[in-house]
Amino acid sequence: MTSLTQLKITGMTCESCAVHIKEALEKVPGVQSAEISYAKGSAQIAVDERTSHDALIGAVVAAGYRAALPDAPAKVGLLDRVREWAGGKPDTDGGGLQIAIIGSGGAAMAAALKAVELGARVTLIERSTVGGTCVNVGCVPSKIMIRAAHIAHLRRESPFDAGMPPTPPAILREPLLAQQQGRVDELRHDKYEGILANNPAITVLHGEARFNDGHSLTVRLSEGGEQTVTFDRCLIATGASPAVPPIPGLKDTPYWTSTEALTSEIIPQRLAVVGSSVVAVELAQAFARLGSRVTILARSTLFFREDPAIGEALTAAFRAEGIEVWEHSQASQVAHRDGEFVLTLPSGELRADRLLVATGRAPNTRSLNLEAAGVTVNKQGAIVIDKGMRTSTEHIYAAGDCTDQPQFVYVAAAAGTRAAINMTGGNASLDLAAMPAVVFTDPQVATVGLNEQEAHHAGIETDSRTLTLDNVPRALANFDTRGFIKLVIEEGSHRLIGVQAVAPEAGELIQTAALAIRARMTAQELADQLFPYLTMVEGLKLAAQTFSKDVKQLSCCAG
Repeated sequence: MTSLTQLKITGMTCESCAVHIKEALEKVPGVQSAEISYAKGSAQIAVDERTSHDALIGAVVAAGYRAALPDAPAKVGLLDRVREWAGGKPDTDGGGLQIAIIGSGGAAMAAALKAVELGARVTLIERSTVGGTCVNVGCVPSKIMIRAAHIAHLRRESPFDAGMPPTPPAILREPLLAQQQGRVDELRHDKYEGILANNPAITVLHGEARFNDGHSLTVRLSEGGEQTVTFDRCLIATGASPAVPPIPGLKDTPYWTSTEALTSEIIPQRLAVVGSSVVAVELAQAFARLGSRVTILARSTLFFREDPAIGEALTAAFRAEGIEVWEHSQASQVAHRDGEFVLTLPSGELRADRLLVATGRAPNTRSLNLEAAGVTVNKQGAIVIDKGMRTSTEHIYAAGDCTDQPQFVYVAAAAGTRAAINMTGGNASLDLAAMPAVVFTDPQVATVGLNEQEAHHAGIETDSRTLTLDNVPRALANFDTRGFIKLVIEEGSHRLIGVQAVAPEAGELIQTAALAIRARMTAQELADQLFPYLTMVEGLKLAAQTFSKDVKQLSCCAG
């Protein structure tokens, strides 16, 4: 027999939310139809009389929203049923689950806000500056500095110098740094501190957390004393810190990590950079464009884990700007004497005024006493999690750079949101198969999906095409044809599985590639799409066309 069930729905922000809830409910066994009203915040569901209310509410929560029966007391829903199943009593005063979150960066904030939206109460614990790495000492200040350096470079040199003679700029580091820090402070206040202060369901503790067992933490408060925090669920989102390689003598010198480099009041005359990946190359080029003479020491080659063409293209671009790239170079000793750094290398010595060490980031997990909570880490100290962000202890979750996930703030935020859904009774996962990544050098490096080596390691036979930028009208119009766009497809199906690009503004085209991979498009389907003429993203269409034709023989905007 069919009956009608009504639910109150909260958490919807647009009509699309209603569509998502409808789809989730109609997948529940016994549901014949579901009508969702975004305006009224309600659902009317035609169900088999044997279909339980809990199954319906669970489907809504799993979709990322909150549901309750119309006559239920305020805030009573699946969260309260979770507490009942765990042996507690329903929370009828709006308290919900008690969730502890360690950290306050991208993953922590996303999780806190989602958990509160779903009815939980959150205690957020931060031992340092609210906001974590990205806004304070990572993404935001580095991109500001990189942009300033790019402007300085264009004033000094551009493809249009013949018609607009360059005027080399004077670099005033102090006002540049003040501008950078001002924007950092503004964003931290608007997007972190202000939001936390105005949310009564989130309690912020300033101090260092340590697990006592699987359900409690001791927080050594920054203002003195200790406080015990008990929880039903916990999210570890403590981020990562710059890793320091074990080079003899290094720890006894005043070397820089990215943190000190970004806040330095000086632009050194000579800068040595140890490292070959994202942070190393971004900051190396920024300092070079602001006036430093830069030497990069790469243990192998630049971006040796990526398609070799990426490192080759970026190395060529750097050397053309006067940045020295020493490949297969590793210092055996570092000393600091008479105000300068001396790095001992097989080929001799390298002397510099400042030394930047950028060899990766290590997860902040050692001080947490994870053993007491039964949380497993890998050899690098990163917390091992599943696709639902669950650790080896069922009710303890982790997200962001302290885990074995890729270290990107947008991955951390997405993981934090899904962790919150799962901590409050849902079943969300994070699929990283089409995760885009961007390196903000000039030209930029952007990748998504699998490169050929990764595909072959996974047992996938591939075909690929590489389009140099002298075939892309936008690059020709810019008089800047540095780089390439490479497409990797699965042999047989011709389905697009990976894209690698080195190009000015490559980051602006990679999301289109990510969507194409997510949609399981073939190279021909991508080639058949309409792309606006004289955009860099049009290079994706041209690269796709190379699987079936010679693009050099096409008119400039051939479809």
